Amino acid sequence: MGKALIALDKSKSYRVYLTISTDMVEAARQIHQTSPLATAGLGRVLTGAGLMGIMLKNDSDKLTLNFTGDGPAKQILATANGKGMVKGYISNPDVDLPLTEEGKLDVGASLGIGDITVIKDLGLKEPYVGTISLVSGEIADDLTAYFFISEQQNSSVALGVKIARNCSVLCAGGLIIQMLPDYGEACVDALEEMIGKMKPLTMLIEETILQSAGKTEEGILEDLLQRIFKEMPEEYTPQTLEFREVKWQCDCSEERLEQVLMTIGKKELGQIIEEDGKAELVCQFCETKYFFNREHLQKIFERI
Repeated sequence: MGKALIALDKSKSYRVYLTISTDMVEAARQIHQTSPLATAGLGRVLTGAGLMGIMLKNDSDKLTLNFTGDGPAKQILATANGKGMVKGYISNPDVDLPLTEEGKLDVGASLGIGDITVIKDLGLKEPYVGTISLVSGEIADDLTAYFFISEQQNSSVALGVKIARNCSVLCAGGLIIQMLPDYGEACVDALEEMIGKMKPLTMLIEETILQSAGKTEEGILEDLLQRIFKEMPEEYTPQTLEFREVKWQCDCSEERLEQVLMTIGKKELGQIIEEDGKAELVCQFCETKYFFNREHLQKIFERI
């Protein structure tokens, strides 16, 4: 699965972004060989970044979500573009902590005290950068606070990753509800009541997939939308506007890694050529290895 749904309610009070991100999170888990706790943290950040990516106006616009803290996970970073292509990594893929009192993976404690920084590259001279302190480290709470504090946008974010006994991703998904300028108070009250009673997102996804067997990905997402908002008054029910892609894709290449080698400077590159005669660079997002022999390094050296 690699689709997201964008919907607008009948009264034009709020917009919904919804995705089932199981395949994307499982791809990241396999690449980074993450522990269950690391999978949960990275999966939530990737899903949030993917939904925020499709909010961007242009396909070429880029967004980076960077969570850093004093906990053992250290850093979780994801980037996405307007096409919904997402990649990311966690600094400590082996992070492991006891479960919370509720028996859940403790993503908040894995990050600890720290910050979330959102960078939006919209093709202007300077990117937009917004930073706030982590509210809980549970990712969804932090993104809700970020939207309110940095973008003055009333939003509600739900992100979930459920891990199977064999440590693979059983299901994952994300939901962002954003109020529009002309919303009514009655709509806000209805949404707050609905969110207060809402089951965990992963549970809703599992129920929908079971009951929507044989349907297309778009059909499953529409059923999930109806399941989530079934208690909303008729005048505030959301209706699908469009479907978009949200999936794992790393855009690394040999040319990009050549640029990295060029940035280290002529002196340092000359030392590598003289002492080692070769270089191996690894993409931190997808773990792909790029090997540069002496001849290749010499050509890069001459281009600096």
